[in-house]
Amino acid sequence: MLPFQITKVRSVQDALQSAAVGGRYIAGGTTLIDLMRDEVERPDRLIDINALPFKQIRAEGSDLVIGALARMSEVAAHPDTLRLHPVIAESLIEGASPQLRNMASMGGNLLQRVRCPYFRMLDAACNKRTPGSGCSAIDGLNVGHAILGTSDHCVATHPSDVAVALVALDAKMRVWGPQGERTFPVEQLFRLPGDTPHLEHTLLPGELIIEIRVPGLSYSRRARYLKVRDRASYEFALIAAAAVLDLEGGVIRQVRLAVGGAGTRPWRLRAVEQELTGKPFERSVLEAAARTALEGARPLSGNHYKVELLPRTIVRALEMAGEIA
Repeated sequence: MLPFQITKVRSVQDALQSAAVGGRYIAGGTTLIDLMRDEVERPDRLIDINALPFKQIRAEGSDLVIGALARMSEVAAHPDTLRLHPVIAESLIEGASPQLRNMASMGGNLLQRVRCPYFRMLDAACNKRTPGSGCSAIDGLNVGHAILGTSDHCVATHPSDVAVALVALDAKMRVWGPQGERTFPVEQLFRLPGDTPHLEHTLLPGELIIEIRVPGLSYSRRARYLKVRDRASYEFALIAAAAVLDLEGGVIRQVRLAVGGAGTRPWRLRAVEQELTGKPFERSVLEAAARTALEGARPLSGNHYKVELLPRTIVRALEMAGEIA
């Protein structure tokens, strides 16, 4: 372990001032500490933000408001989460072991770095870790890598499960930084790799996530999160899908869809949503629309199976949502 300093802050102003002179925010540390042990991340200074007052989980009308420092386990078990957006609770439970859920914060979960093994291998080429070094995954072991949103510089998937549900639900996040406060969709937090895969999110230097707001939907209880993985216990997604369905008289009035494990960021499927809206809720219709999700797909040598698994997972997630009374 390389030497570092840690500073505990008790106000947002103190946090921003500490970040201004260099340092990394840390809450649960479930990703950052691992990366520091592997010497992938080498911060000289950590800023402990756990004393900041952003742990509340509450309902505001039909909206669910989640503090960025709320632990995953707290959000998953909260009555307002279960009442307003049970798909969030489902994605959180599927997203990590109980031990990790008890430690990991919601803001940290969204900002966690990729789980590509080459990113963590210091002797491997990785443009995320060392810009311009190359991407060993493209011609290497890439069975779990992305088929959507990839570039010639990076093919790693974003690992968060709850981010997929939040993107499907059009959640927004509030951040504070040296230039003040701003609010934007969670979907806009994540960058495509392009030719700068080391730039993973759109936060400005020193900005701090404060809360996540999930707008209410009249049909939000008819929603499911389906995660396909190599084993039933804690594992990252091969393909996952969050489906939120407004169904009346056997007709799809509205639908929200996002997938994980397929893209370099949580991937909203607006073309599939448009294809399904106003159509009968029938398997043949679901299957035809789900194939639309493959537009622009670039499978690699080891993950062609995702071309079939992605639409099948979408269809099954929709069917599971449709089974909810």
